[in-house]
Amino acid sequence: MYDADLPNPVIADAAEEERLRALEAEYCSFGDTVHYVDRPPIFTDCDGSYMFDREGVPYLDLQMWYSAVNFGYKNKRLNDSVKRQLDQLPQVASQYLHKEKIELAAMIAQDAEKKFGQKGRVHFNVGGAQAVEDSLKIVRNFKGGKSLMFAFEGGYHGRTLGASAITSSYRYRRRYGHFGERAQFIEFPYWFRGAKPGQTKEEYGEECVKKFARLFETEYMGVWDPKVGEAEYAAFYVEPLQGTGGYVIPPMNFFKGLKKVLDDHGVLMVSDEIQMGFFRTGKLWSIEHFGVTPDVVVFGKALTNGLNPLSGLWAREELISPSIFPAGSTHSTFNANPIGTAVGLEAMRFMHETDYEAHVMSRGAKFLQGIQWLKSRHKVIGDVDGLGLALRIEVCQASDSFTPNKAFVDKMVDIGLAGDLEHAGKKIGLVLDIGGYYKNVITLAPSLEISEAEIDLAIELLDQLFTRVEKMG
Repeated sequence: MYDADLPNPVIADAAEEERLRALEAEYCSFGDTVHYVDRPPIFTDCDGSYMFDREGVPYLDLQMWYSAVNFGYKNKRLNDSVKRQLDQLPQVASQYLHKEKIELAAMIAQDAEKKFGQKGRVHFNVGGAQAVEDSLKIVRNFKGGKSLMFAFEGGYHGRTLGASAITSSYRYRRRYGHFGERAQFIEFPYWFRGAKPGQTKEEYGEECVKKFARLFETEYMGVWDPKVGEAEYAAFYVEPLQGTGGYVIPPMNFFKGLKKVLDDHGVLMVSDEIQMGFFRTGKLWSIEHFGVTPDVVVFGKALTNGLNPLSGLWAREELISPSIFPAGSTHSTFNANPIGTAVGLEAMRFMHETDYEAHVMSRGAKFLQGIQWLKSRHKVIGDVDGLGLALRIEVCQASDSFTPNKAFVDKMVDIGLAGDLEHAGKKIGLVLDIGGYYKNVITLAPSLEISEAEIDLAIELLDQLFTRVEKMG
């Protein structure tokens, strides 16, 4: 854990670092997201809310591996569960059973039945996009092979060929063509940018529902055949809070209205909880905030606190029962692997034993208050919002506090990763993630275990960053 009273240990070897960078430049693919920054730091250690570079400089992490490490780096209880499983049953082919898979699936399904009043089953895979692919199979199978889906503008569901078809960004499809049908993208209720002057958030939510419902008024809108009462579309893939889209939080009345339209026309709702699940928003599933029951829930990331690739989905019994989704319908060598399911089971027990709802909402309220204070100090901040510990700071031109200002946040990211901010007379870094339709939104996903003192530190460091970039002109 970072302690401002301790000196930063100097462990760097400049020659070794340059050797590693030269090897990386020659032999590592640039196809991932590492090279979004010019000189990404090489981290060597982590603990709690912090990463440490080769010089021992601490970096307060406000994105926690894209919300995969909700429970803090080196969480002892979860790490110990991995070690126990490693010594007991670390490997088993996915065609056989082990108790960790069974108990984890039962725990998730029983929780869903209690909350949603629907019996269902759980299917595992290894990554979020792969679980989305499995959900597409389940939906298309249940709907007689229908391949058309609705999804949101600003939505993100992965970069495999199937998942990218329902992800709004064309750049993920541009060089690879289409594998199946592309989704029809519907306006997400982005109140800060989409509402009319004077329109309340709830009024805007109702308007967005009406716009969607209009697609079903007549056959000439292209999605509905009133003569047989059948939609051409199988499901609507939703992120209850948009992730990569900029942590956009919809009006609280929106999803109830949307779900009614879907139910009236036989279209399924799939809730993508890969980034917002496991209490990021103060609920196990973020869709719980909106009072609707999804047909499918897709999850990943924080289930194992980033210790093992494991994802999955829960689906209503009608969609996933053995009679309709039989053995061999989909497969992955490492799905439901024993190490992943063991740590996932321990994480679920951990969540059930802790009042994370109260804890996350309390910490989130404090953090939101802090970024509201930042907004009062810096005209470049156009909007702040948050639900639990999923928070957003939208950075705009100071002249109107509305026009997107991507260049400003790019500079903030670079300075934060340089590790030369100051706290208590010592160097410290700040890890930020950027999202949004215009890549001008700082999306904040700190550890759910973040302390109040660390929230104060985060606000202090963000204030430093805003001030520095403002002075750069």
